[in-house]
Amino acid sequence: MASSNSKSTNETTRKIFKILLSNPRIKVSWVKAHAGNISNERADQLAKDATQHGQPYSHTKLPKSHIKGLLRKRMLEEWQTSWKNGNTGRKIYNIMPSVSLRPTNWIREDVIFFSQHGPFPAYLRRFHLSDNDYCSCGGIGTALHYATECIYTVSWHIRKSAPDFEQEWLKRVANNLFCRQKIRGIIKFVSENRDLFRPP
Repeated sequence: MASSNSKSTNETTRKIFKILLSNPRIKVSWVKAHAGNISNERADQLAKDATQHGQPYSHTKLPKSHIKGLLRKRMLEEWQTSWKNGNTGRKIYNIMPSVSLRPTNWIREDVIFFSQHGPFPAYLRRFHLSDNDYCSCGGIGTALHYATECIYTVSWHIRKSAPDFEQEWLKRVANNLFCRQKIRGIIKFVSENRDLFRPP
């Protein structure tokens, strides 16, 4: 690689070499082209786009803060498009359709409940980890069942929504810390007492 040649007279190569010397944690390695490496394919595509549609190279120095702002905006736009058009995480997308760099302050139990991927018979049955999707109380063992109607979790119940407004109800619960505390209690209880919820 040219950038690893300390004797190179190319100014850009010399700059890269100095950066590599002053940052020993940066590792540079050769990656075979067109071998299915997603990041490499993306870099090739961006390079091709730049040569065909990009602006001519300019030595104009822009402030780092400006460049960071542009990159951040572009990254958020690409992330939003990917999130909107994705095939996974749709339950969370329905609650949080917009991406953000601000932390949600969700903990593990919140994610389990709102994604509905957890110790719930209805979820486990989808993956053949349970023979049926019933809770031992007789209801369908979903996250919403435990939050609103199961006799074993009555201490943490939240008022049930009308079926047509379930999505709005989930959004309200997600944005209400008191409700989220109840949800966390339910998930911990269900996780620690799985045998109690298995049908006979």
